[in-house]
Amino acid sequence: MSSKNQIDMTHGSILAGLLKFSIPVICSNMLQLLFNAADVAVVGRFAGETSLAAVGSCTSLINLLINLFIGLSIGTNVIAARYFGAKNAAKIQKTVHTSIVLSIISGLCITLLGLALSKQILIWMHSIDEVLPLSALYLKIYFSGITATMVYNFGSALLRAKGDTQRPLYILLSAGIINLLLNLVFVIGFKLNVAGVALATVISQVYSAVFVIVLLVRETGAFHFDFKKLELDRESFIEIIKIGLPAGFQGVMFSVSNVQIQSSINLFGTALIAGNAAACSIEDFLYQMMNGFTAGTLTFCSQNMGAGNFSRIRKEVWISTLCSAFTGLLFGFLFLVFGRQLLGIYATNPDVIEAGRIRMAVTYPTIFICGIMHCLGNSIRGIGHSVMPVVSIMLGCCVFRVFWISVIFQIAAFHSPFTIFVSYPISWTLTSIANLFFFLYYNRQLEQKYE
Repeated sequence: MSSKNQIDMTHGSILAGLLKFSIPVICSNMLQLLFNAADVAVVGRFAGETSLAAVGSCTSLINLLINLFIGLSIGTNVIAARYFGAKNAAKIQKTVHTSIVLSIISGLCITLLGLALSKQILIWMHSIDEVLPLSALYLKIYFSGITATMVYNFGSALLRAKGDTQRPLYILLSAGIINLLLNLVFVIGFKLNVAGVALATVISQVYSAVFVIVLLVRETGAFHFDFKKLELDRESFIEIIKIGLPAGFQGVMFSVSNVQIQSSINLFGTALIAGNAAACSIEDFLYQMMNGFTAGTLTFCSQNMGAGNFSRIRKEVWISTLCSAFTGLLFGFLFLVFGRQLLGIYATNPDVIEAGRIRMAVTYPTIFICGIMHCLGNSIRGIGHSVMPVVSIMLGCCVFRVFWISVIFQIAAFHSPFTIFVSYPISWTLTSIANLFFFLYYNRQLEQKYE
């Protein structure tokens, strides 16, 4: 296989390989979030807090409808990385073409689900009357172009499987600039409000999808994509589903609990909805900083499973988990200290800023636990066990959060925004403990089997 644009994590320094992989991922995530934050800031500044609330209240619903299929791209990453570690070019070829077919099918399914269900779900989420029409319009446009988003996610997952994290960075940089420029034109110039933000997002995602396909077509090795070979290979499809479907259900369960949390937030009015949206946008920066190491864990474990280097896996997991936790702890406190200034980028209303500070005070100092949770979960998935991370997420996050909102939050003394937000660090802690147990158990099984 060609060694260009790839990182072989089966040899050499673990920390050096992890940083070489993770830093471009972090930069990519940060760039994407910077441009997404610019979207929210443009809406908040130039279209008002009602439009900001409309866009912000859509996030949990969008994630609910796409996370099942995004999980399949995780399956693509794991399977392709495993065959890369095993040097099996023929299997990689089948995985590449099956993944692109899956991305198209996934995109079409999400479009149909989004157009059919989004408005009704917004109503179930107690979306207030002044926000509902704008939210529904935003979702209608957003979901119409979601196929491009799926093609990009599957394509970039294939590139990451061989350690190529730099070229997805270039895609996001150029797509983000296009998105930002179009936002300024559509929202400020043409006064299109939330429709302008949605249109800009769709156009930039189409650009990203085309770009990633071009890169795969230009590949000369096992990851080369040929339109003539486009097919759904049965064996590759089953392997991707085995890993990706549980990962997708995990994302769905997260989203179900977040939709319920968003519904509870909606009960407190526009200021809290907008403040929460702004705080969530900033919080995403913290999450994605840690996510670079989480993604590195998934690819590292998968490559070394394919190569049979089981002794490297445990060491890498501890290193990546420590890197993720330290990053979340450091920047979580920094962002909290400068919270008002950061929220001021999104809104000028003091009530919105103070509402955002409520979430910040609870989740920012504790978000490092979320990084630990995801690193441990991806390590389990990377060594081929995709069900147990879902079980721990279901119990620790989904079931717990639903119970918390349905029971604890309903008690008059605890019926407050603080009670809603404190469910996050508690659920992260419970799930991290479960993931640690499962990783140690499965890793010990590997060591006993091959020692």
